[in-house]
Amino acid sequence: MNILIVGPSWVGDMVMAQTLFVCLKQRHPACRIDVLAPEWSRPILQRMPEVNEALSFPLGHGVLDLATRRRIASGLRGRYDQAIVLPNSLKSAMVPFMAGIPLRTGWRGEMRYGLLNDIRRLDKARYPLMIERFMALAYEPNQPLPQPYPRPSLRIDAASRERALARFELALDRPVLALCPGAEFGESKRWPAAHFAAVAERHVREGWQVWLFGSKNDHAVGEEIRELLIPGLREESINLAGETTLAEAIDLLSCADAAVSNDSGLMHVLAALGRPLVAVYGSTSPAFTPPLSEQVEVVRLGLDCSPCFERTCRFGHNNCMRELRPGLVEEALDRLVPHPVEIKSP
Repeated sequence: MNILIVGPSWVGDMVMAQTLFVCLKQRHPACRIDVLAPEWSRPILQRMPEVNEALSFPLGHGVLDLATRRRIASGLRGRYDQAIVLPNSLKSAMVPFMAGIPLRTGWRGEMRYGLLNDIRRLDKARYPLMIERFMALAYEPNQPLPQPYPRPSLRIDAASRERALARFELALDRPVLALCPGAEFGESKRWPAAHFAAVAERHVREGWQVWLFGSKNDHAVGEEIRELLIPGLREESINLAGETTLAEAIDLLSCADAAVSNDSGLMHVLAALGRPLVAVYGSTSPAFTPPLSEQVEVVRLGLDCSPCFERTCRFGHNNCMRELRPGLVEEALDRLVPHPVEIKSP
């Protein structure tokens, strides 16, 4: 059985989509799974053993471009028995329809009658988690989901990781604290730079090195965190935000002995790599898209005004993040990582 997945457009969602791929392999062990998704997602998909091929989808969010969709569909015609469409938009269901894939499965979304012929009505109370909504599409409607739920697990190629370490002249002679201070969704999901710096300072004083990760948009906050460290400590940190490819970031994150992250795509990557992780939540909630790993501590204040799911704080104070003190994160890290840490010989 050949299955085409139309993948999501966010890093975290793509990581969580692996739960669907695992379920499909459990149900159809010999099936071939290809994923049609934005080109940036290729490094994630290449690290999922369930995926046979990552197919690049060149159109950005909101772009219709019917001619390009028809061209892509023409190349897919006759290759698949089923398509599973994970985004809820009407446009995301067009290519499987144009390709004439016999069985086209997805949630009802934007009134996609006709484009999908195996259309499901979502019961949010039955499937409160995003991974449950992904997994359910692997089975017949209303079929119970397997327990325990699979968790995303990204595989790492040792040679690729060594190349990334060499490119940035990084050594693993001391334990690594990975910090992910960005969040593409908006400012309300970002823990203050000063709080990240406080955690970084404590760990550097204890013999750790600090690696900062994120996109180009996060480079400035990475520099702000480093500037808050005094000379002598600052040199034990490196700002990799915007410097690495996504593939390199995944490989280097796999080296982390501990990590602190906002609710972001890299948070889900860290969880899928099995790294000890403290996930900091403010305006959002772990009730829908929690990091899926045994080595995770979620830290949040749970103020009356949160979760609000707003990009910026409607009250202007960002208290759900600002008042979440570094000590709470440090206590969570202490529970995850035994002390004292081992300092390796050169």
